[in-house]
Amino acid sequence: MSQLVRFSVSMDSELLDNFDALAKRRGAANRSEAIRDLIRDALVEEDWKSGKGEAMAAVVIVYDHHSRDINNRLNGIQHENPGAVVSSLHIHMDEHRCMEIIVLRGERELLSQLAYRIVGTRGVIHGRMLTSTTGKGLS
Repeated sequence: MSQLVRFSVSMDSELLDNFDALAKRRGAANRSEAIRDLIRDALVEEDWKSGKGEAMAAVVIVYDHHSRDINNRLNGIQHENPGAVVSSLHIHMDEHRCMEIIVLRGERELLSQLAYRIVGTRGVIHGRMLTSTTGKGLS
């Protein structure tokens, strides 16, 4: 683990009050942890923009399972990419709608393309990809 470094930040008191309230709502133990979380988020976002190296992502979709052949189409996409699809979770929301969370790992471009295919499948009502990292380089 690297050496802990202290630094100070100057800001308007109202901005700091708003930040403290945000940190509290998010459950941060203290300001330092809240700032570390923001920095990590920014680093992961920039890392994704680089488009290089292995990453993680979760694709969350909601769909009508009565939509013609949707289960076969979604499973087909996942089975075409066995190295990228790590896991999936299927949730029955009601008699018509299901949610599926598909965890992906691999090169960013492949993950993005795979997520677009999944979200763009006919019958998917809503979908989104949440990008992340393998955690290497973040403390």
